[in-house]
Amino acid sequence: MSSIPLRLAVIIASVRNGRFGPTVARWFAGQARRDGRFEVDVIDLADFPLPLALPAVSPMIQPNPPRPDGMAELTRRLEAADALVIVTPEFNRSYPAALKTAIDWHFTQWDGKTIGFVGYGGASGGLLAIEHLRQVFTELNAHTVRNYVGFPRYFELFDATGAPHDPAGPEAAAAAMLDQIHWWAGAVAAARAVPAAM
Repeated sequence: MSSIPLRLAVIIASVRNGRFGPTVARWFAGQARRDGRFEVDVIDLADFPLPLALPAVSPMIQPNPPRPDGMAELTRRLEAADALVIVTPEFNRSYPAALKTAIDWHFTQWDGKTIGFVGYGGASGGLLAIEHLRQVFTELNAHTVRNYVGFPRYFELFDATGAPHDPAGPEAAAAAMLDQIHWWAGAVAAARAVPAAM
């Protein structure tokens, strides 16, 4: 495997008022940076326009349709990533509408990428949202790794500084997921560098 750090985008999926996503994303981004094998880019979907009205042409037919001017940076950063980690809450047994909109505005940006998940929520810790997302990314030809990080009853698990009260479990889960992401993303990046046979 190459010693060049892989580009890992950490996406904050929630845009709602009072969201906890930035706290969870900061913690996970810190874990990924401490790992040392990744160049980490935290992408907050709240920073970008996400119109619900999609282009008339399917992205499968026109993979890069005209997008709103303010979305260009988001598209560029998704494109640049070797792998992505979605930090998602669970709303009504699924993931946020803003995340689905961001996914649907893009196509090639997910293709052949490695995807991991950090979930937070009530009793399930975001697992139901993660399971729905696995189905979506399979359709987009992305590979989702098996391991994930979950924070059930997250509002009881973090202190006022945004650190977990008991970090050992979440840190071990993050390390195991990062190992899987690094292996898969490295293999896919190496494959992309080889020209396809004609």
